[in-house]
Amino acid sequence: MSRSVRRPRVLHVVQRYFPEMGGLETHVAEVTRGLQEAGEFDVTVLTTDRSGQLPRRDEVNGVPVLRRRSWPRHGDLYLAPGLPAPLVRGRWDLVHVQGVNTLAPPVGMLAAIASRTPFVLTFHSGGHSSPVRTAGRRAQYGALAPLLRRAARLIAVSRFERSLFMGVTGLPQDRFTVIPNGGRLPATPADVRPVSGRIVTSGRLERYKGHHRVIEALPLVRRSVPEAHLVVLGRGPYEPELREAARRAGVSEHVEIRALAPTDRGAMATELARSSVMAAMSEYEAHPVGVMEAVTLGLPVVGADVAGIGDLVEDGLVDGVPVDAEAAELAAALVARLSVGAVDGAAPHSPRAVELPTWETSVAATAQVYRDVLAGGRS
Repeated sequence: MSRSVRRPRVLHVVQRYFPEMGGLETHVAEVTRGLQEAGEFDVTVLTTDRSGQLPRRDEVNGVPVLRRRSWPRHGDLYLAPGLPAPLVRGRWDLVHVQGVNTLAPPVGMLAAIASRTPFVLTFHSGGHSSPVRTAGRRAQYGALAPLLRRAARLIAVSRFERSLFMGVTGLPQDRFTVIPNGGRLPATPADVRPVSGRIVTSGRLERYKGHHRVIEALPLVRRSVPEAHLVVLGRGPYEPELREAARRAGVSEHVEIRALAPTDRGAMATELARSSVMAAMSEYEAHPVGVMEAVTLGLPVVGADVAGIGDLVEDGLVDGVPVDAEAAELAAALVARLSVGAVDGAAPHSPRAVELPTWETSVAATAQVYRDVLAGGRS
């Protein structure tokens, strides 16, 4: 009887994972699930737990998950003294570090180096509501550059991100691979149609996400489109400020703020299908999953022409406005989209006839990086 071939063991190291939700968590969940289902690699996720109440060993989407306690409980540093041990002792063939903004990624890189395990890193760079933290990002990335240069491959989720880290590390382009986030939502029922005047903005409720800019523009939008109203999908610490902004602008009754269950992708698909336009005014998104999902569905998007959203503007998939646009300029862009077929019962959105990245293409490209690295190559 012949022996079965051992699958390469790949450990994904990420600061935060399901049941906590966000773009990074969604990316890792989709990619690890796809890799595991394909059967070529044996995939495990190593993450942290700020609450101290989640299982140390778990399984999500058929993928084993290891959790180690991190501090502070309500901050985003993710200091986890127990994180290196499972990496160093696990006899992994490859480590995939996910993210670059917190303490978890450098710990993962250092542990991989100490255990002589090849590693790749996907940046998932992001914004922050603190001006001090935002101003310090470049210095932070510069301090990480020596570790980043030790990676067998560096993965960017957008062309913008690749250019940023080529400058940070001084490495040539062939050391980088661009693998965009996918965009995929369940099909919506045929009878779900856009609601006249409905604007949607989604994402964690933080100042840098720009939800307040859409609220400030809404009174001007309503001058041209009286039925215009805004649905803000998300939760987070900035919610009281958003409600106060709506009150000051005199549009409280036309602004709805609520969250969807993180795993209910059908509900998100329905919300997007019922909207007439998405506003995406975040100051920094490496490559926004939510915007990609809207584009995939065919929902028109007005977005800040900066960072990863800027790539989508360049590709003609998003209507771009400056990230610091005045309320009148943002309102004009939203009115232009709302004025196209702005009646209840308009035809459902149709996916655009363009080649969009999917989670399947992300998984396939990631698997190819693994093959190259495990074979001893860099390109």
